[in-house]
Amino acid sequence: MKVMAQMSMVMNLDKCIGCHTCSVTCKQAWTNRSGTEYVWFNNVETRPGLGYPRTYQDQDTWQGGWVRTGRGKLKLRAGGRLKKLATIFANPKMPSIQDYYEPWTYEYDMLLSAPQGAHTPVARPRSLLTGKDMNIEWSANWDDNLAGSTATMQDDPILKHMSEHVAEELEQTFMFYLPRICEHCLNPSCVASCPSGAMYKRTEDGIVLVDQEACRGWRMCITGCPYKKVYFNHKTGKAEKCTLCYPRIEVGLPTVCSETCVGRLRYLGLVLYDADRVSEAAAVEDEHDLLAAQRAVFLDPNDPEVIAAARSEGIPEDWIDAAQASPIWRLINDYEVALPLHPEYRTLPMVWYIPPLSPVVDVVASSGNDGEDPRTLFAAISQLRIPLEYLAGLFTAGDTRPVEKVLRRLAAMRSYMRDVNLGNAPNEDAAGAVGMTGTQIEEMYRLLAIAKYQDRYVIPTAHAEQARDLEEIACSLDYEGGPGMGGAGPLGESSGQPVPVAVENFHALSSRQTADTPNGPSTPGRVNLLNWDGNGRPAGLFPPSGDSDRPGASAEETS
Repeated sequence: MKVMAQMSMVMNLDKCIGCHTCSVTCKQAWTNRSGTEYVWFNNVETRPGLGYPRTYQDQDTWQGGWVRTGRGKLKLRAGGRLKKLATIFANPKMPSIQDYYEPWTYEYDMLLSAPQGAHTPVARPRSLLTGKDMNIEWSANWDDNLAGSTATMQDDPILKHMSEHVAEELEQTFMFYLPRICEHCLNPSCVASCPSGAMYKRTEDGIVLVDQEACRGWRMCITGCPYKKVYFNHKTGKAEKCTLCYPRIEVGLPTVCSETCVGRLRYLGLVLYDADRVSEAAAVEDEHDLLAAQRAVFLDPNDPEVIAAARSEGIPEDWIDAAQASPIWRLINDYEVALPLHPEYRTLPMVWYIPPLSPVVDVVASSGNDGEDPRTLFAAISQLRIPLEYLAGLFTAGDTRPVEKVLRRLAAMRSYMRDVNLGNAPNEDAAGAVGMTGTQIEEMYRLLAIAKYQDRYVIPTAHAEQARDLEEIACSLDYEGGPGMGGAGPLGESSGQPVPVAVENFHALSSRQTADTPNGPSTPGRVNLLNWDGNGRPAGLFPPSGDSDRPGASAEETS
């Protein structure tokens, strides 16, 4: 047993209102730079829908993730080392900019500088890539709130695998929001796909990062990631991805998307897992067994044997305490209400989701029935195959049984707590029907509905003795028999021992960008401050050097 720690996230989709605050704050913190105009480390998708980039879940097209061979081994869906070597200078298995969207800004200065005329001036859309006028046709949330619309419904990859009657009736049924970030997988296919060894998984907390110095821009990682959460910076020629806000995590703060979430639906915490069982769990034969296999990889942080093994692996005592207090373990293994996104990709993702009960409740309430009556809800969950099958396509590789179990537990919690809040005798039968006690129901309610800040985010700070490991390359997959890696070699990971290279932190990443603007302003002498990255001295923005009239000039300069 090789005990390792993994920083993980759970999102409660029943509380997401689709406000995109998480996306905007992440954009401002991490990808508000030249070269990343189209990049959203965090995005919120309407489901059913096409997602971002469009149809990213169609692995027959994009070739992401792992597949199991007839011999029970895993191989990259996009091909192994020989194929990568043969196609290293041409990688066609990637979404185009049209699949993401061509980013744009507006010619705002025309609203101020246009001469007087009979018509109101218009701020025309202008491409941030070419600087030319463009027609807006798609964006990261173009199909926002269009779930079930025939305009996009027929192209949803999950609906294509559902029965015909379900797909046809979907537009009358439901919708929900799905926030997405990098999954920071236990068996990341992006890491195994990287020819230069630039992608790595941190030993201390399992966060998957890109070493900007080692990245050569081969873009195999983009193909390898089935969630398409690795992006290419067209200015620097490097790959970039969600960092799980590791500068914040290291000091005990939650990610920016979690901190600013309006619905308070995100949970952050450590889980302990057995690294020796990762490959076995990812390679189970039946896709429907992947959920149970991944849950079995996680270790009970209260088990004395696990605690002793964690100490022997050098995991600090306060990290073990944090794992014991983690909301992640309780939601995944104790209450079993959190599910992984697309386990069939066999990457063992570490951002899990609590599926929404709201669509079922809405249908029941709209029919004139009591939306919190347990018998009515239980019957509706079984009968409403449309949301059940769709959620199973997202979270359980098509197996509806785990999804139904989760929804029944959420329905029992809703009914049980209504009686408690109204002062009635709580219905123990409702709790027993889902394999829980009334005490467990109340504990789950406190965590899901009214948890305080410190209960939702249990993040241990980095230790001084770990500082060097956090700053230098240390990949948790670089050990004999590491999951999916196949040992050291010239492709898939660095040759020999990793060379210590300082990890680029937030400030270094920002200072690398030296462009003034992606494109020039429409009016000479003006600078579009919305696109200016803060570096350089664009003409017209500052007084010329040596100008004695400029504000703040010193006495020595003016004398």
